Amino acid sequence: MDYHTKNMLISLCFTTLLILLPVVTCTRQHRSNSPKQRSLLANEQDLVTNLPGQPHVSFKHYAGYVPVDESNGRAMFYWFFEAMDLPKEKPLVLWLNGGPGCSSVGYGATQEIGPFLVDTKENGLTFNPYAWNKEANMLFLESPVGVGFSYSNTTSDYQKLDDDFTAKDAFTFLCNWFEKFPEHKGNTFYIAGESYAGKYVPELAQVVYDNNNKNSSSSLHINLKGILLGNPETSDAEDWRGWVDYAWSHAVISDETHRIITRTCNFSSDNTWSDDECSEAVAEVQKQYDEIDIYSLYTSVCIGDSARSYYLDSAQFKTNSHISTKRVPPRRLGGYDPCLDDYARTFYNRADVQKSLHASDGVNLKNWKICNMEIFHNWTYLKPSVLPIYEKLIAGGLRIWVYSGDTDGRVPVLATRYSLSALELPIKTAWRPWYHEKQVSGWLQEYEGLTFATFRGAGHAVPSFKPSSSLAFFSAFLTGVPPPPSR
Repeated sequence: MDYHTKNMLISLCFTTLLILLPVVTCTRQHRSNSPKQRSLLANEQDLVTNLPGQPHVSFKHYAGYVPVDESNGRAMFYWFFEAMDLPKEKPLVLWLNGGPGCSSVGYGATQEIGPFLVDTKENGLTFNPYAWNKEANMLFLESPVGVGFSYSNTTSDYQKLDDDFTAKDAFTFLCNWFEKFPEHKGNTFYIAGESYAGKYVPELAQVVYDNNNKNSSSSLHINLKGILLGNPETSDAEDWRGWVDYAWSHAVISDETHRIITRTCNFSSDNTWSDDECSEAVAEVQKQYDEIDIYSLYTSVCIGDSARSYYLDSAQFKTNSHISTKRVPPRRLGGYDPCLDDYARTFYNRADVQKSLHASDGVNLKNWKICNMEIFHNWTYLKPSVLPIYEKLIAGGLRIWVYSGDTDGRVPVLATRYSLSALELPIKTAWRPWYHEKQVSGWLQEYEGLTFATFRGAGHAVPSFKPSSSLAFFSAFLTGVPPPPSR
């Protein structure tokens, strides 16, 4: 089947799906005050002015809640950093972390790409010279409810959490957030994220895209131009195969374990885990990864009493219920310091920090966690692959860039390469190195409608390991021009 025929069939499939699926639309909040008054109200209520330990900065930042279901008392927590200069002119980027169940405030905002990073001495924040709000307005969302400070007053909401519920709530959040900040409604808009947000980001982008097509000339239109995905979960069958092959190719597992998996596991089948040999061999992969940091193969793990007590409590690894494991490998990020999760947990459990961020409407504020493991373990996985959404967004002309840190074992570069290969996109520019500060930062290939790049020597959360080159890559994404192919 040629590429164009394939696109026509995909388009037909999605047309059918759109007829069957309920339509999610922006609903206006009926308020009497003008957009300018609403903006001033948001400034007064959500402007952060006294964050403990914050370095002095010239830009403004806001934090607080946006309701997504007032009848159920459901509200989502955000932290928004204006661009360091020209905020009204620069793009707006929504950042999502994954899990499912992990905090975009605890990870993205203060370990990776935000302007303030949690201090390793646990006494405040340090300035990030490679913050992404140098190039764009950055909006961090704790999604879904139950993550970080986001909450619902209706217990049954927590039993409904899945990909569709999350996308719908995130879309409603965006609609209502733009009501708070109407001055950014016309900004060029992108959605970015990593890990399980490899599902969140395209799913939300699809909801925005569909809504735009139905409201192209109305005030409900969101100026979405593309998505950016880091070490993303994409297609389960390819992700599993890449996970195993990467472990073998990086000497984490034996030849024999790899042969058993190759012979007995069919990751495309619904009955993958019914084969005992397959399940036991995959559990062996898990066992070997328990000994190191799966998110960064070549850096040290966090050692100490707090690390041991936290070992079971933070993860982004999706285990299958048929695989018995004694523990889930911890998500430890931060490049040279594997204990940053602990620092973030200490910081966000401070009453003065919560007060300054206006996080006083939520629940369980004395026990903020960087990852909600109940969400993680009880998640309902609806979409084994988001590749059909990729194809739909590509056909719609949206920009899609995907990047992979090549020392990540959790969603390894092989998994992403296998997933993208399944798209069978025509190659636009052949595989080549890309450079930053006169050094090879990784390799890159342009397809028709999609750009894929690697980061040499980076783990799962790429900006934590390669902050300078990550910022340069982000800047290139915003312009749509790939980073340089030579020194």
